[in-house]
Amino acid sequence: MKWEDRRRSSNVEDRRSQGSRMPGRGGLTVGGLVLILIVTLLRGGGIGDVLGSVIMSEVASGGTQTEEYIETPEHKKLAEFSKVVLADTEAVWTELFKQYGETYNPPTMVLYSGSVESGCGFASSQVGPFYCPMDKKLYIDLSFYDDLNKKYGASGDFAFAYVIAHEVGHHVQNELGIMEQVQPLRQQLSEKEYNKYSVALELQADYLAGVFAAYEQGQGYLEKGDIEEALQAANAVGDDVLQKRAQGHVVPDSFTHGTGEQRMEWFMKGFKAGDLSEWDTFKYIK
Repeated sequence: MKWEDRRRSSNVEDRRSQGSRMPGRGGLTVGGLVLILIVTLLRGGGIGDVLGSVIMSEVASGGTQTEEYIETPEHKKLAEFSKVVLADTEAVWTELFKQYGETYNPPTMVLYSGSVESGCGFASSQVGPFYCPMDKKLYIDLSFYDDLNKKYGASGDFAFAYVIAHEVGHHVQNELGIMEQVQPLRQQLSEKEYNKYSVALELQADYLAGVFAAYEQGQGYLEKGDIEEALQAANAVGDDVLQKRAQGHVVPDSFTHGTGEQRMEWFMKGFKAGDLSEWDTFKYIK
């Protein structure tokens, strides 16, 4: 992706200098955080459930201690790249909202290291990038870029751009009232039935990431292989791929984000449409 010497978003909070909060004596270990993440997601839980579990574990364990953050040259460059991507999401959604007679209020991107306090509670970087509808901010630990490359086999800068665009997609859903319609269903439906709506919500965010990619192409910012990088990332974080890696088999009824194939499919639908004309993932719920 062509990004150097372009506008950076000012809607960024860089909290990395605050240091990384690590478990103190008796605190939650990294292994414990991973366990909470895997168990919660495999049971069909969402980011709110993961955050809640971590909060309770920290309270019970006796707190944390702070570890100093030192920025590497790679992460300095990645931070600047992320600001450019956020600026581009602001441009595309401001333009599209205007076409639909709406005003777009962009989110704030919080860069952090290790762990962070969000409007949705305390979160460890182990949960991955996430959007909090309570404070309308997306939270990203830049180390997730390394995870994309090493753990998920999704390399390239546009793979990371897809991740940011997906989280911004959740903000778009929040702005348009989609999230407030879906979230109450958690208390009204069985876990199995609610998971279908969760998948639809996530696939819609993938569609919106595809709309962002279409904008990038129209502006001449994409380079050869960028779309393939995004598709590789979308597939790598599919429920079936993650579950097979974690436990050797898949449990479709527990899917909360969709399969790798579905995530790629909806990203491409958004990319080809370039607008909201085909974005209704909820009509396919059975």
